[in-house]
Amino acid sequence: MKNTKLELQWSNKNKALYYDMAAGKYEWVDKKDPRVSEPRILLERSSYGDPQSENLLIKGDNLLALKAIEDDFAGKIKCIYIDPPYNTGSAFEHYDDGLEHSLWLTMMRDRLIILRKLLRKDGFIFVQIDNNEMAYLKVLLDEIFGRENFVNDIIWKRRGGAANPSNRLNNVTDYILWYSKSADYSLNQIYSLEDDNTQKYIEERFVHEDEKGRKYMKSPLQSPNPRPNLMYDYKGYKTPKNGWSISKELMEQWDKDGKLVFPKDKNQNINRKIYLDEYKGQPVSNLWTDLKVINPMSKERLNFDGQKPEAIIHRVLTFASSENDWVLDSFLGTGSTVATAHKMGRRWIGIELGEQAETYAVPRLKKVVDGADNGGISEAVKWKGGGGFKYLELGDSLFVRDSDLRLTVINPKMYNGVLIRAVLKIEGFKLVNPDNGLHGKSGTTAAHVTEQYLNQEYVDAVLNEINDQAKFVVIYAKTISRKLKLPDNVEIKRIPDILLKKFTV
Repeated sequence: MKNTKLELQWSNKNKALYYDMAAGKYEWVDKKDPRVSEPRILLERSSYGDPQSENLLIKGDNLLALKAIEDDFAGKIKCIYIDPPYNTGSAFEHYDDGLEHSLWLTMMRDRLIILRKLLRKDGFIFVQIDNNEMAYLKVLLDEIFGRENFVNDIIWKRRGGAANPSNRLNNVTDYILWYSKSADYSLNQIYSLEDDNTQKYIEERFVHEDEKGRKYMKSPLQSPNPRPNLMYDYKGYKTPKNGWSISKELMEQWDKDGKLVFPKDKNQNINRKIYLDEYKGQPVSNLWTDLKVINPMSKERLNFDGQKPEAIIHRVLTFASSENDWVLDSFLGTGSTVATAHKMGRRWIGIELGEQAETYAVPRLKKVVDGADNGGISEAVKWKGGGGFKYLELGDSLFVRDSDLRLTVINPKMYNGVLIRAVLKIEGFKLVNPDNGLHGKSGTTAAHVTEQYLNQEYVDAVLNEINDQAKFVVIYAKTISRKLKLPDNVEIKRIPDILLKKFTV
């Protein structure tokens, strides 16, 4: 039987994309090309604030950076919020936002596949987009996350309607496509007092006053559906046909608190008093018109089109995550997502390709840590500062092409500890200590990496250091003596040959 799965097709879908930093453009490559498939290491450049902080700000190509954190963070991220380039053809200062359609789809697909792996079982991803690619992105997300895991589309009114295009209607909204990793999740309910529907609701329903002049509305307590376990009379008032919507204990508590309205006719139903000064608002729908539109005179200024205000992130993280959860944004821009996550007590990872990682995100996050950031949600959450972050940069590839010999060789920038970490990363070992014989470990197998000539004396010294810490030992070296005598539990592998086999095109 033929595969009946619905898929989106585009040119070069079977290829991958490599971003050439020097040329500043993408090129099509094979999916096994080491430039896109090699797991890179991350190099810590600086840290700020609390030295124990786990928060990570990473500069580098976000596909390679996601691969770099995949082993450590797979299944750990609770909430991903990304605001990728909208592919509008606009000439942005910081983004190449005019990628050809198939380039854009490939770029998104390769990143979304890894993002899904990073999510917890009960995790969510939110992708902000406009109408240029929204329909295609929806089908792509269905393909990667499963159509059954589509939760909602959210429509956000992001700008006013003053413009008057002559050939179409003015676009004033963005979309946020929301998917879950699985059906096993829960949400925190959120409410709004600011949208037009809530204000109209307040005017129409809060028309009663108690003896102290507090406004309230009446809310029915009868259940809309049969509740046989909540069938009871109360103070001579008969049980409604389907029963009450609350337990007798809660009814007694609300009565004690003066939050019940008893009609004179005991054949009528008891109502609950909901006071206006305690009213949280209407449950938020998928149409968000209540969040303030950002304008150039506000404290939270839009530095380039596509940035999202902290209020949007705050709302998403409120219902989709809890304190200390991991939050990730791999299209970081100026840092709105992680700045908001930081103020809300979440742990975070932010990835940004361009120079704005240093020119915008780092200074902004330093202000957040110092408590000097008064914009965004700072006032709403009473942010006073604290925490910290590490600033990391994506490491170079372990391999380079020797133009004279026309061979792929070890990158000369890779030596000592950096070489050890790169080899261990590719081979799937966890770093133990680059300063002794036991460099890395995977289960019962130990690994050692060296640039030195591997002779018998060197092997014996390594095995003596590792001693009984592993059942098996693998030693990686560039140059190897032909006269080695090895125990049965020791294997020698030549680099880069053995590593390049993983990336055979």
